[in-house]
Amino acid sequence: MWTDALAQSKTAAPTANPSMTLLLQLLQFLPIFVILYFLLIRPQQQRQKKADQMLKELKKGDRVVTSGGIIGTIVGVDDAKAVLRIADDVKVEFTKSSIVQILAGESS
Repeated sequence: MWTDALAQSKTAAPTANPSMTLLLQLLQFLPIFVILYFLLIRPQQQRQKKADQMLKELKKGDRVVTSGGIIGTIVGVDDAKAVLRIADDVKVEFTKSSIVQILAGESS
């Protein structure tokens, strides 16, 4: 019996390098991070980039929709806010970030 135990200990596989084992375990998660980036993070970045570009291109006469659902025509715009005409003689100031959409084909 002792000879069997000694024989097994001599033929046991050499222990792996602990840092290499840790590196291999971390590499298993790399495909998950890549998939999450392309499914979640990248589309969100592209939407934000389009929204920022739309806000930069706002000009007088554009017909827009705010995040509250108010539709109006831009009569004034600066870096942080826009003035919308929502009815005759009714002008309201909004932050530019509250504008979510430019209505296509309705600018005057």
